[in-house]
Amino acid sequence: MLILVTGGSRSGKSGLALALAKRFSGPRVFLATAQAADEEMRQRIEAHRTARSPDWSVVEEPVQVAERLREALMTAGTVIVDCVTIWISNLILADESFGERDAAAKAEELARAARGSRSGVIVVTNEVGSGVVPDNALARRFRDCAGRANQVLARFAHEVHLCVCGIPITVKREQEGE
Repeated sequence: MLILVTGGSRSGKSGLALALAKRFSGPRVFLATAQAADEEMRQRIEAHRTARSPDWSVVEEPVQVAERLREALMTAGTVIVDCVTIWISNLILADESFGERDAAAKAEELARAARGSRSGVIVVTNEVGSGVVPDNALARRFRDCAGRANQVLARFAHEVHLCVCGIPITVKREQEGE
């Protein structure tokens, strides 16, 4: 089952993902896309670690996320991928020609891996389409790529939840067998 959790920064997305993960049994894997490039990011990563119970194993992967998801799903009953927008940022920084089509293809690869599994896969992403149009080309490319990836993931997801001010709102829920 693929569940997408989206919302703005500090909206409660990661906490909701952890709460949703309780619906699934079996080994738990947290697939982290962030890299601790500076002290502030190290502190953020540590805060996320302490929010999880010790039964979560962690896989850190900034770029090859779909591949690591497929590997994790060989044994895991639950996987949280946190987060798509950092993953997209990593991909853009690794390849200056990375664009919306690439983002859509990567998101579809991730979604197909998740939907092809019996495990629960919860993917966390930031809603980037509600803000102002960025004033520079790199920021606009990031927004466009992240927005396209989010659309693809939402289309494939069995459920989509939006967090607003810590309050989750169910946007999509497929009926059993859909």
